[in-house]
Amino acid sequence: MLTLYEHPLSPYAQKVKISAREKGLTLDLKTPDGIGAGGAQGEFVGANPRAEVPALIDGPVRIFDSTIILEYLEDKWPSPAMLPATPADRARVRMIEEVCDTHYEAINWGLGEIGWFARATGEKADEMRELAATQTARIHSWLTRELGTADWFNGETFGWGDLSVVPYVNGSAGFGNAPDEGSALGRWLARVNARPSVALTAKEARDSIAGMTSIANVLEQGLFKREYRDHRLEWMMKTGGVEIVLDGLKKNNIRFSYDFE
Repeated sequence: MLTLYEHPLSPYAQKVKISAREKGLTLDLKTPDGIGAGGAQGEFVGANPRAEVPALIDGPVRIFDSTIILEYLEDKWPSPAMLPATPADRARVRMIEEVCDTHYEAINWGLGEIGWFARATGEKADEMRELAATQTARIHSWLTRELGTADWFNGETFGWGDLSVVPYVNGSAGFGNAPDEGSALGRWLARVNARPSVALTAKEARDSIAGMTSIANVLEQGLFKREYRDHRLEWMMKTGGVEIVLDGLKKNNIRFSYDFE
């Protein structure tokens, strides 16, 4: 059995779960202990020294990074194929994945910092939410162009391009930034959410939100640290969150990448 260390709200983990479920693979899902408090250890850190989800264990094999895990699943279990057939189409869906994993993920992550972790309140929170809504609309416009007249981002069938997009669009919907239901992207979202693999993964994410209601208090005490790096840090800085970063450093409730042991 495959063991996947994950968190249901992680879009990176969601991508892997959707692919595995499409391929009919059974996953032993585990949420690592201590990941948010800086105390992650054991088998999980052995599989991913960056202490980030997802991390996959397949017998003696240890793999981290969602894209690398997706490629491993595709290489070992090639049917049904998640990647399109041609090199050009494969490159296209990988570029879609890259945009979603960096530019798009940062927006939803930032909204989580405001909504769940109360990093900003009042007028500042409203200002940042408005900017995030504009940023999301621009990403949606780009995705709509990439979708074109096709039913799927992958082309004729569901695949890599679709599973790379849906966690983020569902995340946006949760923050009130869903695409219009009658738009091409909105109709695609309805189609993709009807797939059992996506429906189950999305339900797991929604169910886990209940556990976020008291997390702001834990964060304020410095018992929980959010990872600020790469595109996330960039988003916070460019969207008016400079003081949020400085405050988090002062209170020691943000972190950057772990040093390798």
